Amino acid sequence: MENQTRANIKPGILVDIILKKDQKTGMLTRGIVKNILTSAAKHHRGIKVRLENGKIGRVQKIVAT
Repeated sequence: MENQTRANIKPGILVDIILKKDQKTGMLTRGIVKNILTSAAKHHRGIKVRLENGKIGRVQKIVAT
């Protein structure tokens, strides 16, 4: 899946992430990627990013590149 591969995620793209506190509910947060926090090439739960608004979570969907 595209959200599990670091190469598909770049700063400046619009994504939906899941915050740690929202993992049980599945509520997604939309924002623009500021930094990529996962150093591995792939992660089975999604690549961890920091959005421009400061929120940190794992990418669930790439909305627009």
